[in-house]
Amino acid sequence: MVSLFVRLLPLIALSGCAPQTSDLEAASKSTQQDVIVEKQIMTWPDLTNQPLPEPTTSITYSDLPTAIVDVWLPDNQGPHPVVLMIHGGCWQKSIADRSLMNYMAEALRKNGMAVWNVEYRGVDEPGGGYPGTFEDVAMAGNALSEHALELNLDLNRVAGFGHSAGGHLITWYAGSVNLPEFTEINARRETPLKGIINSGGLADLVASEPITLASCLAEIRPRLTGRASKTRPDPYADTSSDRLLPTGVAIYNVNGEKDKIAPEELGMAYTEAATIAGDNAAYAHAAGEGHVELIAPGTKAFELQVEILKSLLMPT
Repeated sequence: MVSLFVRLLPLIALSGCAPQTSDLEAASKSTQQDVIVEKQIMTWPDLTNQPLPEPTTSITYSDLPTAIVDVWLPDNQGPHPVVLMIHGGCWQKSIADRSLMNYMAEALRKNGMAVWNVEYRGVDEPGGGYPGTFEDVAMAGNALSEHALELNLDLNRVAGFGHSAGGHLITWYAGSVNLPEFTEINARRETPLKGIINSGGLADLVASEPITLASCLAEIRPRLTGRASKTRPDPYADTSSDRLLPTGVAIYNVNGEKDKIAPEELGMAYTEAATIAGDNAAYAHAAGEGHVELIAPGTKAFELQVEILKSLLMPT
């Protein structure tokens, strides 16, 4: 598939022009002037200060206290198409946990999609980083297949969604079928995927490190990837998603034009790498949007991704 560019209309308002007047008249009465008002990108409080929706139920996928998946089920009987969702937060639980995705999960539920919202150990938690974070993601994703029957989930209609660091983890999960033999990660993808959305994601760790915030990746990267050793000479070979291509899964990379956490060039480059490797990959550009808008219901970037998910899971 040729890379697809989807451009959203920028939210710019232009007022009318006032008739010309004399300097005296201009000083004594208000006049209309050309005004260009550019939409301001959202901040985290714009999203998180809203009432927090609650999931339908939760399941555990191991004995660890963090091994939780929140499940959101539509009101209809099903079987339900499913979005396997992975939150971001720079791989650090002190920054974000799965509840950050509750707003999006509820919106998808109302659109007829079940949501499998994954928690995992961050690099700032015991056992997190390499290989624990990756094993958690794989086990949580695989647990979807184990609980599909009881929750009336349709395993033939599963798509992945990851935001920010979660974009790295969902692309990694898709490609984990290609893990090298020397890896210390003892889990691989088993759940079939129709496609995935890498939403403002940091899929290529080498490319992302000098571009995103240092506190987000550079300062924690050794904990995330582990260090090189004689038996594991390249710590990116089993942790960076670009090294695990092709995934055999359709990949949609979506970036906001004004995203400073995951600038557009990251999504474009990963789209190109996936395409060259043989995957069906597409890129979508959200004009005027930032990082938060990607998971904030009601934004144009959000609606764009809902349409992608519907095309994967609920084709007309």
